[in-house]
Amino acid sequence: MILERAGYRVVTAAEPQAALKKMAHCKPDLIISDLMMTSIDSGFSFARTIKEDPNYADIPVILSTSVSSAMGLDFRPRTTAETAAMNVDAYFDKPLVPAKLLAKIEELLAGRSGRAACAPDGDATPAGGD
Repeated sequence: MILERAGYRVVTAAEPQAALKKMAHCKPDLIISDLMMTSIDSGFSFARTIKEDPNYADIPVILSTSVSSAMGLDFRPRTTAETAAMNVDAYFDKPLVPAKLLAKIEELLAGRSGRAACAPDGDATPAGGD
């Protein structure tokens, strides 16, 4: 809802394989992934899969999680090198602070060309179109 209110098109997937299948039809401009999907750390492997694929390596990836508060585990990167080692461009603990999330998205998308956006049904539509 945060992203849609800010004018972004959002396509969702409940698990990494479904996301990759959707990405094969329509390359997203940015990916926000939860850390815990099919397993406690599936977000890490999903991010690695994206960054190791030449077709998707340029897509910014944001990882978000509630694992710190829910399980007491601390995966937060403390340096740029740790963030890069996670194969992500940004990391957020939940609950997300909308203003911080939107600011990071704007930063990550700044200067990127307006590729076709993915419509909710997975079809390509012109960026900025309704």
